[in-house]
Amino acid sequence: MNAANIDAAPPRARLPFTEIWMVDFEFVADDGERQRPICMVAEEYWSGEQIRLWEDDLRRLTSAPFDTGKDACFVAYYASAEFGCFLDLDWPLPVNTLDLFAEHRVMTNGQWLAHGNGLLVAARRYGIDTMGSEEKETMRSLIMGGGPWSAEQRAAILDYCASDVELLRPLLTAMLPDLAVTPARLGQAVWRGRYMGAVAMMEHNGIPIDVDTLSVINSNWQGIQKHLIAEVDKSFGVYDGRTFKSDRFAAYLRANGIPWPRSEANRLKLDDDTFRNMARAYPQVAPLRELRHALGELRLNSLSVGADGRNRTLLSPFRSKTGRNQPSNSRAIFGTAVWVRGLIKPEPDTALAYLDFSSQEFAIAAYLSGDEKMQRAYESGDPYLQFAKDAGLAPRDATKQSHEAVRDRCKAIVLGVQYGMSAFGMARRAGILQAEARELLQLHKEHYRTFWSWAERNVEYALAGGVLSTPMGWQFRQGRGTQPNDRSLLNWPMQSTGADILRLSCIYLMEAGIKICAPVHDALLIEVPLNKLEEHVAIAQRIMEQACRDLLHGAACRVDAEIIRYPDRYMDTKRGLEMWNTVMRSVGLTEFEAVA
Repeated sequence: MNAANIDAAPPRARLPFTEIWMVDFEFVADDGERQRPICMVAEEYWSGEQIRLWEDDLRRLTSAPFDTGKDACFVAYYASAEFGCFLDLDWPLPVNTLDLFAEHRVMTNGQWLAHGNGLLVAARRYGIDTMGSEEKETMRSLIMGGGPWSAEQRAAILDYCASDVELLRPLLTAMLPDLAVTPARLGQAVWRGRYMGAVAMMEHNGIPIDVDTLSVINSNWQGIQKHLIAEVDKSFGVYDGRTFKSDRFAAYLRANGIPWPRSEANRLKLDDDTFRNMARAYPQVAPLRELRHALGELRLNSLSVGADGRNRTLLSPFRSKTGRNQPSNSRAIFGTAVWVRGLIKPEPDTALAYLDFSSQEFAIAAYLSGDEKMQRAYESGDPYLQFAKDAGLAPRDATKQSHEAVRDRCKAIVLGVQYGMSAFGMARRAGILQAEARELLQLHKEHYRTFWSWAERNVEYALAGGVLSTPMGWQFRQGRGTQPNDRSLLNWPMQSTGADILRLSCIYLMEAGIKICAPVHDALLIEVPLNKLEEHVAIAQRIMEQACRDLLHGAACRVDAEIIRYPDRYMDTKRGLEMWNTVMRSVGLTEFEAVA
């Protein structure tokens, strides 16, 4: 669209809303804390009416000073930021939202954008004039200083806030031909806007952290590091003081017959991804991987923890090409080493529930592709064992206990297909020969022909320039200058539909009054009162199953629940428990003896 033609609003018939309010807040948010609104500017799209309010005026209101009901629409760029201010002010969230950031991501997903996905970048994509980036940074620095501000500075901040709002008008007009091309497309956009409300709610709630233990660990971290090395390295002998010695590690690998990946220069690959994959195939190296991970990346004082003991950080929704959230690994507790998650602890009179879809990506692949054999395998309750039976690798009366090794090999293949792995990657994951992995992969292709036909058509379509899309309209198009990846494209529909399901689950849970603390890939962490634990968990499971039914042609994914009651703490895997106890021993604290 020509930039000269995008200032005029389109006919009202294009949008089914009586009022459209374009809104921006300026706010400050210290590390780990909730947002504190400084000012707000709102402008009505049709009439041009503008509202400007400073913080003290905002706090005198019990709701937004404009229509947020079912006949109106709220428009913002990265609406979760605005909704964080709504929540701090205790205002009800709007019924209908268009988040132009989310829609910009939909329209450009798969394309390479040199300067990111900010408001100025989106506007310039349509030829809209904007302020310079340096000017924007100057104003942001003034605001983030936290005040107090002079009358002149207040006026400048309000003008700056208004400039972003005034930029939303031409941007919305430019994006409307795509946004309102059909009622269904507009409905999907509004649905993504609703999810931004759930994102704001999760960022507002945060995750309860045992700050006393965190403080002890931070205060003693240098001594803890020495203790960890001394404890873990007993079995490996690969450290010289605090220095990892690759020649000693090579000797350990030779002595234990472990084939380790090497670089083109014939050096051992020592990155964390290699260690993580090899630890799956050779569990004896898992403690060393955890040690290296802890020593290499852990700075617990970088965790964003507020004064109320809650871990809060931006969830960064829609950032990945599959539409998933991408929060900071150093600031978010679930981005750290698994043992660190032992710091997650419910507050008195509450419990946490970790709700996880069971084999969700297998179910998505089965029901979207229409592969009836895959559907029966999922409905058996154990798709990995069922694949082993169907492929003739285990008898019909086999159980997880009687044929554990066969099931584990088949699980590696099934998950490897879902993650787009090669036979080499599957072999390494399962600890089997590459030839066996290739044979199992071929059995998978022969047995689930309908799925493979569907998946390969998707890849061919995307490589030919077609647009892949999920049930709720998240899209991917292979952009110029980006390298096509067949395995990634094969996996995209499962991963992206899983993200759709999680978003819909968050919306339903928020609107049902369930307190969500955080999304964790395909799982959710919720907080419930102890006296309503069973009731709330059962409601949440039903809601998440319903989200699957809504997007998978009526098929439900099972939802498993792991409960952590006060005063217990969260613990992620036996491997995490062992490292946690090692750390606790080093500072003289009580070990955590029960695996959650």
